[in-house]
Amino acid sequence: MRPDRTPWVLGAILAVLLVVGPFAPLWVVFPVTIAIAKGLVALGLMILLRCGLVSFGQALYYCIGAYTAGMLGRVFELDGVFTLMLAGMAVAAATAYVLGFLLARYRGIFFGLLSLAFSMIFYGLLVKSETLGSTDGFNVLPSTLFGIRPADEWVRYAVLAAASSVAFVAALLVHRYLRTPLGSLAPAIKDNEIRVEYMGASARYAIHVKYVIAAALAGLGGGLAATTVGHIDPEMAYWTVSGEFVFITILAGTGNVIAPFLGALIFEGIRNVAFAVSPNTWQMVLGGALLAVIVFLPNGLWSLFRRGRAA
Repeated sequence: MRPDRTPWVLGAILAVLLVVGPFAPLWVVFPVTIAIAKGLVALGLMILLRCGLVSFGQALYYCIGAYTAGMLGRVFELDGVFTLMLAGMAVAAATAYVLGFLLARYRGIFFGLLSLAFSMIFYGLLVKSETLGSTDGFNVLPSTLFGIRPADEWVRYAVLAAASSVAFVAALLVHRYLRTPLGSLAPAIKDNEIRVEYMGASARYAIHVKYVIAAALAGLGGGLAATTVGHIDPEMAYWTVSGEFVFITILAGTGNVIAPFLGALIFEGIRNVAFAVSPNTWQMVLGGALLAVIVFLPNGLWSLFRRGRAA
C-alpha cells in the first residue's frame, strides 16, 4: 500500500503560499484567492460527483455564504474574515440540511435540475429585494484578521493567508472523510445503489450528508469571495456561476482533494488570459479547453498525475 502523501503536499502548498504571498504582485494574489474560494465549492462538487450526481445549483450556497458575510457586516458590523467565512458556511449548511430531505430522493438529471431551480428562485428573490440592493447588491465591510485591520498594502495578503489556511483545513477534513465508511460509499452508490441498500447502508442518508458537506464548502467559498471582492450581488446565484463550478470540477477530476483547487487556478488563469486577449470570445476559449479535457483526459487533469505515478 502506497503511503498517503496528500497531507504533506497540502502542507507544502500552504507553506509556499504563505512565504511567497508577501512578494507576489496584487494581480497574482487576487485571482489566486478567488481560485481558492471557487476551489472550495468544487471540492464539495467533487464529493457529489463521486456519487454520480451533478449539482447545477451550488451557486445557491455560494451566494448564501456571500450574503451572510455581507449582512453580518452591514447589520452587526462584524468584519473578522474567519467569522464571516464560518458564518456563511453554517447558514449554507443549515439551508442544505432542509432542502436535502427533498433532493436526496432524486438522481441523475432530476437532481441537477431541482438544485438549479432552487438557485434560480433565490436569484429571483434577491433581484426583487430592494433592501438587499436588488440587482446592484451592496458593498462588504473591509475585513480584519483577529481584530486587527491590516495596512492597505497587506490587506490582499492577509485575506490570501486566511483563505489558504481555511482551504488547507477543509481539504484535510474532506480527505479524511473520504476514507471513512460513509465517504467510501460514493463509488458504490454510483455503480449500484440497490446493492448499497442490501449491504444495510442508506444511500439516501449518505447523499444527504454529502449534499450538506458540499453546501457548507460552497458557503465557505462564498464568504471568502465576499471578503475578497468587497462587493456582492445576485449574479453570484445565477446559473452560469453554477456552470463555472461544474466546469472546474470536470476539468480537475475527482482523484484527489487537491484537484479542485488546481482546476480552479487553471480556470481563472485561462479566463483571465482569454479575456485579455479576446474579450468578446473568451467563452469560446473556455469551451474549447473543456472539450479538449473531455476528449483527451476524460477523468480530468488529475489523471495526468496518476499516469505519471503508474509509469
